[in-house]
Amino acid sequence: MSALTPVLGDRSLFPHLQVPYYANFAAISPPSLPVEQAALAQIRDVASRGAGSFGTWIGARRTLKDQLASLVGAHGDDIGLCPNTTMGVAAIAFGLDLQPGDRILCVQGEFPANVLPWQQAAQRFGATVDFLPAPEPFASTRAWLEHCTHFLPCKILAISAVRFDTGWRAPLAELADLCHRHGAQLAVDAVQAVGIVPLDVTALGIDYLACGSHKWLMGPEGSGFLYVRPGLAEHMHKTLAGWLSVPDPADFLMRGPGWLRYDKPVRDRADFVEGANVAAASCAGLAASVTILQQIGVPSIYTHVQQWHDALEPYLLHWGFTSLRPTEVDRRSGILACRPPQGIDVVALQARLGELGVSCSIPNGNLRFSAHWPSPLAEVTGLADRLEQALSDLRRAT
Repeated sequence: MSALTPVLGDRSLFPHLQVPYYANFAAISPPSLPVEQAALAQIRDVASRGAGSFGTWIGARRTLKDQLASLVGAHGDDIGLCPNTTMGVAAIAFGLDLQPGDRILCVQGEFPANVLPWQQAAQRFGATVDFLPAPEPFASTRAWLEHCTHFLPCKILAISAVRFDTGWRAPLAELADLCHRHGAQLAVDAVQAVGIVPLDVTALGIDYLACGSHKWLMGPEGSGFLYVRPGLAEHMHKTLAGWLSVPDPADFLMRGPGWLRYDKPVRDRADFVEGANVAAASCAGLAASVTILQQIGVPSIYTHVQQWHDALEPYLLHWGFTSLRPTEVDRRSGILACRPPQGIDVVALQARLGELGVSCSIPNGNLRFSAHWPSPLAEVTGLADRLEQALSDLRRAT
């Protein structure tokens, strides 16, 4: 077995990670050694060849898009590279043919990246933004979907595939069907899903999807992608288009005089968002990380993380935490969120855990643990010991 072979539950590919118990992949994923090496190799290539490397890394975009497409059940032609989720959402929001009076539906409690671009687009075009109620992790999904019908019709529904604060996974197939039956479209922020939750945009009927690289995809910051369902890109306003968004954009740089033109049409594909140079080193690192995800398999990663959750959750319940893990199994994700026992300040708890070598987050006041493929199942016992110590320390302090 190669020293660079990824193995479930093995942190060997993360030699620089100094945090003993890293359960914060839903925030930022530390890059693995292959990711570091790939990003550095791209930088060194440019350092050695300068402009001569341009063609190599332009070509690498296509390979990366094919890789990302394979993760979400799409075709590479329907993927465009963008620097983060926010820019992908903005490309959708400002690309729609919004008219005065059109309604955009968002969801209460969403991460702001999937709200603010819609609000800005609505303000620009005279549309309105309304909010669906936040789904409760323990509530019936069927009941929530039935409630959603009262907010339709609309132009588009924007929702996260997985809630950042509770880990609740949206019923995307049902939402897509509901939207399409009412003449609406479905846009998905998938940054908390792709790489951990099996997801097929074609089977689910998703119209648009945006995702960044630095969470479950385990790539460097500064890269991500946009998916647009076939046939929709041609109807979008190409607000974010640039000089690389047209066919054969570099002709005037390579073929001598007479090729500089401003009348080339913008491509009617998702890659219209690739209007200029991308963060090539970040994309090279992302490609290396996606290769690892493909080698292990997202379904296997998901199963591994659920086992990690299964091991930790009983400790939480025993110590009086309220687990927010959905009771409906198919609504679960890579996130195990909980509310602390009464009298325990969540900010102080996270800080004390950090001092004890545990990295986790507190989005929206919930204590959030998020493991990934390198997280050892055996680490849960040690993490639980430190959690018990943190609780004891805080109680003594009060």
